[in-house]
Amino acid sequence: MSSLRLLAFALVGSASALPAAEAGKPRLPNILFIFADDLGYGDVGCYNPDSRIPTPNLDRLATEGMRFTDAHSPATVCTPSRYSLMTGQMAFRVPGGGRVFTGAGGPSLIAEDRLTLPEMLREAGYATAAFGKWHVGMTFYDTDGNPIHDGGLKAVKRIDYSRRIDGGPVDHGFDRFFGTACCPTTDWLYAFIDGDRIPTPPTGLLDKTPLPKHPYANDNRPGMVAPDFDVEEVDLVFLRKSQEFLKTHVEESPDQPFFLYHAMQAVHLPSFPANRFKGQTKSGPHGDFIFELDYVVGELLASLDRLGAAENTVVMFSSDNGPEVPTVYHMRRDHHHDGARPWRGMKRDNWEGGHRVPLIVRWPGKVQPGSTCDQLTSLTDVMATAAAIVSSKLPASAAEDSYNMLPALLGQAQGPIRQYVLQQGFGGDRYLAIRNGEWKYLDHKGSGGNPYESHRLLKAYMLPDTEPDAPGQLYNLKTDPGETTNVSFAHPEIVKKLKTKLDEFKQSGRSAPLPR
Repeated sequence: MSSLRLLAFALVGSASALPAAEAGKPRLPNILFIFADDLGYGDVGCYNPDSRIPTPNLDRLATEGMRFTDAHSPATVCTPSRYSLMTGQMAFRVPGGGRVFTGAGGPSLIAEDRLTLPEMLREAGYATAAFGKWHVGMTFYDTDGNPIHDGGLKAVKRIDYSRRIDGGPVDHGFDRFFGTACCPTTDWLYAFIDGDRIPTPPTGLLDKTPLPKHPYANDNRPGMVAPDFDVEEVDLVFLRKSQEFLKTHVEESPDQPFFLYHAMQAVHLPSFPANRFKGQTKSGPHGDFIFELDYVVGELLASLDRLGAAENTVVMFSSDNGPEVPTVYHMRRDHHHDGARPWRGMKRDNWEGGHRVPLIVRWPGKVQPGSTCDQLTSLTDVMATAAAIVSSKLPASAAEDSYNMLPALLGQAQGPIRQYVLQQGFGGDRYLAIRNGEWKYLDHKGSGGNPYESHRLLKAYMLPDTEPDAPGQLYNLKTDPGETTNVSFAHPEIVKKLKTKLDEFKQSGRSAPLPR
């Protein structure tokens, strides 16, 4: 955090940013955010009664907390969604905010002077830690000290592992980080980062020969792998790191609240469940992978219980976007399981299946157990909500697309908190959508991501364009939740209203009101 921005934040937030215990108030709650990867709305039992995959721990979390039914990832792919979660700002607003990093890709999408969720919480007295997938961009260097910002094998081979990695989690508010730069088992760099360095660098190319062969195993690139990196056990490594942090922190600093961000590999392709989970469901390797994800959630909850920290911890669970294309196709065909149910589309699409995601929040004594919430919300809202939880005031230069959902969590909302929510398809500001109540307007033709006309798996899911001459798409999700009928010409006044509001939000640089 730059000194200028730090001073500005201190001026608006210092009075409320001290740990509550110091002011004679009840201790601030811990916050645990568990982030799944490519997990669809229909992949979780409590969201899909026809699911073929057991998710007992997520179902239990829902019975002990609140299940949101109209929650959305800010984007339909990994990198921009994660940027928006960390900053409360839609990624299309920043240079390169529509891309997905691979290998040694960077630099970080987060500007040096941008206030982040962990920075805000650290200023409020929290210990902060992140374990798992980062994927918001980093800067690696070659032996001459030149930055490397490329994906691909050649870029990874140029990395000088004796040099510090810039722009990662420890440069944006996290005290502790252990994880990977991009998708752990997909990209060209298969190695763990500890803080700002890779302690065990790659020594050779990944040998894919012994890895499983199935329809969900074709997504890992032939990159460089470190000797301690097992692509089938990655999520259990992340789990151990989070459990170690929880145990050490609670035992050594019991009076200091913590923010733990646990970002899983599961269930991003390739679906390589750890050995102990293979064959544990009747839904193939991807079903086993979802079952492993659920196990990780259960173990994190069990750790809180063992440490006596559960009663004072806000647990949030969600996913960065909808389910992947081969996953949807093969799970539907081979196992009668629909990870996008009941929505149209999937990862990369601006239709609901690409961004409507599970969101479950548990906060004992605050959030009504077994409750559901139909408030329209985005993961950009986590930052303003967390600020409200810890009584920190956000500066006007931060969280421009973040709304405070605390009244909804506490059952105190008198009406819709959000009137509008923005959505970002694959490709940044070329593919934007806006939602208002039952109406959804896509400011583009097609899915905003996947090429249905040419993709061999997607052709089966093509629907006729009911308004081929319309420049955009308008759907009424109340009467047409499957987004089958474009009613742009039938409701030109709605199109004009939503298009005008979308343009306003783009030009003004924010969609949330200025902090009071």
